[in-house]
Amino acid sequence: MTEPLLIERDDAVVTLTLNRPEAMNALDVPLKVALRDTLAMLETDRSCRAVVLAGAGRAFCAGQDLREHVETLHSGRPDPLGTVRSHYNPIAARLGNLPKPVVAAVRGMAAGAGASLAFLSDFRVGGPGTSFLMAFAKVGLAADTGASWSLPRLVGHAKAVELLMLAESVPAPEANRLGLLTKLVDNDEDVLPAAQELAARLAAGPTVAYGAIKRQLSVGDAGTLSEALAAEAQAQSICGATEDHRTATDAFVNKQRAAFVGR
Repeated sequence: MTEPLLIERDDAVVTLTLNRPEAMNALDVPLKVALRDTLAMLETDRSCRAVVLAGAGRAFCAGQDLREHVETLHSGRPDPLGTVRSHYNPIAARLGNLPKPVVAAVRGMAAGAGASLAFLSDFRVGGPGTSFLMAFAKVGLAADTGASWSLPRLVGHAKAVELLMLAESVPAPEANRLGLLTKLVDNDEDVLPAAQELAARLAAGPTVAYGAIKRQLSVGDAGTLSEALAAEAQAQSICGATEDHRTATDAFVNKQRAAFVGR
């Protein structure tokens, strides 16, 4: 049986590949469970210092597997959208709060929950064939997988309303202009290598500080100044006690290049 999620390790970089290319990596239950549980495992895996999220074949991820969803709708279950609480919410929480950098290699289409996964990543690399589609309204649904939180932070409230309600495809140049992409490469074949190169750079950095920066921003984006200052004080207490801070400070004073170990 083909594994729905491929896990590849290259030093401190872990690449997670959604592996249903025949279905444009649509999210069925086995894939959602594998992604949810793998992200939970990576939270505490100290050997992993950066994550790449990719899709096999010609698409990043087409979102929810609608064939599976139709069966659920006709099954008579009392909560046919229970997958949101069981799968999508835990995936979004673990991906968005992962205490290490996440780079999405968005080759081809990212639609619905697939786009949401990309938006929760810290960096997004795309190519000429990359496109985003907030497809929820096309099937009479509101957003999920954290899109109502992540999308306004990327493009602003008004643009998020437009993308979610009109549900029109956003091609690569427009996605790059809007800030949905961190980097746009010239060739689709270069999307994954470019994402892995960026992840390797991040994996060689101060991992604890990166995690603290992510937590700071989650507070600062929506909180008060007082809450942001409290989060900053807490983060600096944590980071100040790390080996990376001590050795990097010594390296700076001695005009040497810092070598971070991630702790």
